Amino acid sequence: MSPFVARPGYWLASAVGFVWAAAMSRGRIHRRRGVLVATGCPRWSFGRGGTTIGAVYLTRDATSDGVLDHEAVHRRQWRTYGLAFIPLYFAAGLDAHSNRFEIEAGLERGGYR
Repeated sequence: MSPFVARPGYWLASAVGFVWAAAMSRGRIHRRRGVLVATGCPRWSFGRGGTTIGAVYLTRDATSDGVLDHEAVHRRQWRTYGLAFIPLYFAAGLDAHSNRFEIEAGLERGGYR
């Protein structure tokens, strides 16, 4: 997808992710391994062990280097596809083992077994 089309969607998603993180995080928001990490979020505010929205990763406490490397790939996917990443991700399927975006991000690093 053209960066000209994708980037504004990525920026919008990152802004929404940051607002959501600021509202939900009980920890500090900091940059690590290329991702803005918001810790201390309530479990209902993200999927599975954590969720990346644009450049922002929301989690309670899943911040190992492997997980953050996995989430950094999702950040790059957001940059590549912009808001189109949302329907593309869901169209790829909810089973991580067959979802091409989760496979690309690294299933093991993401905590999938």
